[in-house]
Amino acid sequence: MGTALRNVRTARGWSQERLVREIEQFARRHVIDVASTASLRVYVSEWENGRRVISDRYATILRRLLGVTDAELRDAPPEAAPTMADGYDELLARIDSARSVSESMVKAFNDQTEVLRTMDRERGASALVDQMTGHLARLEETLTFAVLPSARRPVALALVGASTLAAWQAIDTGSVDRAWRHYELAKRAARDAEAPTYLAHATAEQAYVLMEAGRPALGVDLVREAQRSLGREGSPRLQAWLHAAEAELCAHAGLNDDARRALDAAAAAIPPGVEARDPEMPSIFLNGGHLARWHGHVLAMLGDGAAVSSLYDALRVVDPTFVRAQAGLHIDLAHAHLARAEYEEANNQVRQARLLANRTGSVRQRRRVDLLSSKL
Repeated sequence: MGTALRNVRTARGWSQERLVREIEQFARRHVIDVASTASLRVYVSEWENGRRVISDRYATILRRLLGVTDAELRDAPPEAAPTMADGYDELLARIDSARSVSESMVKAFNDQTEVLRTMDRERGASALVDQMTGHLARLEETLTFAVLPSARRPVALALVGASTLAAWQAIDTGSVDRAWRHYELAKRAARDAEAPTYLAHATAEQAYVLMEAGRPALGVDLVREAQRSLGREGSPRLQAWLHAAEAELCAHAGLNDDARRALDAAAAAIPPGVEARDPEMPSIFLNGGHLARWHGHVLAMLGDGAAVSSLYDALRVVDPTFVRAQAGLHIDLAHAHLARAEYEEANNQVRQARLLANRTGSVRQRRRVDLLSSKL
């Protein structure tokens, strides 16, 4: 008991004192009572050393601050579903409820995913873990008891979109095991829906878990497997997305020539115009401007100083609500300036990236910032 709290706190780069301050600031913002500063210091120490159980009240605060689930916070396995000697009545009630799922209910599920997606890109993933967990649970429950394909397919597609979003949020908060499991859920739901394009997208996104875990070459293989499974199916925007993802993974794996070829393929596939949302797959946002940002990111990873101009162009046009994307651009600019031995400019970009990463609570971006800082 306590190891998990210590791990997620240190992954954020927070001291125990910083965690105490964050708890107090959270309490002030939400007008709730917490213990005194001195008592909170004792609580944090005792929570992490297993001498005090985290109460439900403080667990709610910590989940919001650290972006973890209750099981991840308390070192506890998920609660098992209650067993019933005779559960036929309840089973049939759930099946009847799932059978009555209407288009409006599926739309409500998708609308909720969209709300969480918007909140994620503006505020970061940490504060959304409880909402995301509950949203996935409701979707899984509905799909579990939907009997016929006509009822299952729309719910399964909604679950793919929600679980890939949840997986990306888990990557951002440093919860890689949860991210992997969410992608596995997304792939199962895509197979259930008989949706090869959704399956290819979820499979390719899962490669980012491997990249974050230090296995980018295996991630390249997974992205290429997604491409092979899809063939020529899927929208041009999805094809461009898959090539761009391959380029990024190749850059991290040291496959420089492959990365450049994949970038060229992405540029050839992207549809013209400013529209970014893929009508066939709402979780994909990609147009020429977004691809230019991705292109600059890959060049920065390759140590190519030519990335600077395209990254500054992308920074000028990036949607201000995409806070995490802005942080990523500043990190990439720091990489590009560093490759050109422009240390003052690189330091300026690192400072701006750190501010934005702290604003969204992104553990992933904080790690990138810390790595860059060690080189400056």
